[in-house]
Amino acid sequence: MKILYFLCAICCFGAILNLPIQYYTFLRIIVSIASITMIYKWLAQKNFLLAIIFALVLLAFNPIFPVYLHRKNLWIPFDVLTGLLFLIVVFYKKRNIKIEESQVPILPVPKTYTRDRIVSTKILRTK
Repeated sequence: MKILYFLCAICCFGAILNLPIQYYTFLRIIVSIASITMIYKWLAQKNFLLAIIFALVLLAFNPIFPVYLHRKNLWIPFDVLTGLLFLIVVFYKKRNIKIEESQVPILPVPKTYTRDRIVSTKILRTK
């Protein structure tokens, strides 16, 4: 999947150039497919903020109901930000924190009794 995301980033950076309309249709399709997979991935990890961000990318680049801004100068920031977003996803590494036994603090265990101890006052008076 990282190859798809890297391809999306390269295509978004390439969209800055003046290219034929077929390229931008291809760009919409590939970014939409990658956005759908990213939304699914982030929802599975319960990271709703990133899922919303990729939903907005999907909305802007969808090929079914395309968004037309009619000026290339308005699309360039969207293309650059989307390309950077996909590059961040490609190079993002999830850090696993390993805790060694020596790092885990040992807490004192409270003393537990198997039954309650009841002291009778009669026994104390007789002595």
